[in-house]
Amino acid sequence: MLAILFKEISGFFSSLVAYITIAAFLIVTGLFLWVFPESSILEYGYAGLESFFNIAPFIFMFLIPAITMRSLAEEQKDGTFELLATRPLTDWDIVFGKFGAALVIVVLTLFPTLIYYFTVYQLGVVKGNVDTGAVIGSYIGLVLLGSAFVSLGLFASSFGKNQIIAFTLAVFLCFLFFSGFDSFSQLDSLQKFSSYLSGLGINQHYQSISRGVLDTRDLTYFLSFCFSFLLLTKTMLGARKW
Repeated sequence: MLAILFKEISGFFSSLVAYITIAAFLIVTGLFLWVFPESSILEYGYAGLESFFNIAPFIFMFLIPAITMRSLAEEQKDGTFELLATRPLTDWDIVFGKFGAALVIVVLTLFPTLIYYFTVYQLGVVKGNVDTGAVIGSYIGLVLLGSAFVSLGLFASSFGKNQIIAFTLAVFLCFLFFSGFDSFSQLDSLQKFSSYLSGLGINQHYQSISRGVLDTRDLTYFLSFCFSFLLLTKTMLGARKW
């Protein structure tokens, strides 16, 4: 599993696409955080990173599928998946190795954004007047959100050899589970199930953790969500033996 993890990380950072993807994430979040007047910190009148944590999930909907779309689809397209299958590796080793690698890449992408926190920390009228607990909770929420999106991306990538289809399907699934269930819960015909539908979506649990409160129910949701889609991915890989 570790061999696959390191192979995926080195393969990602050996291409120019990796640096373009990370740079695009930092540029877009920087524009929303400092330039666009509707979300700029400079227009808020107080020091906070709420606009960053509000926009980051929607950027993740495109960033993470771009990272995961090649994970399994490219292996099947190039015929290297059969090579992996001949080695002493289980399907779980392959799935967890690729999941871990993609999640590490997501965390490394988030790491440079810590400069936003230190900048806001210095900009406050009273230096350090930032809700550090909420910021830590929001970063934990982003990592958990990223892990959920990675599991969806891997599941989409296991469907075939076409990376574009994998990317498109992953974006759709990420949007469905993050915003779709909230939209369904607001339909008049589904008002009786509104709280249940909202609970199925990722957004409610992400917002809960972003407040700086780590509830075991939210952690259980993310762990169960990731394991469920990794299990589906493993099942898709196992289908080649049927």
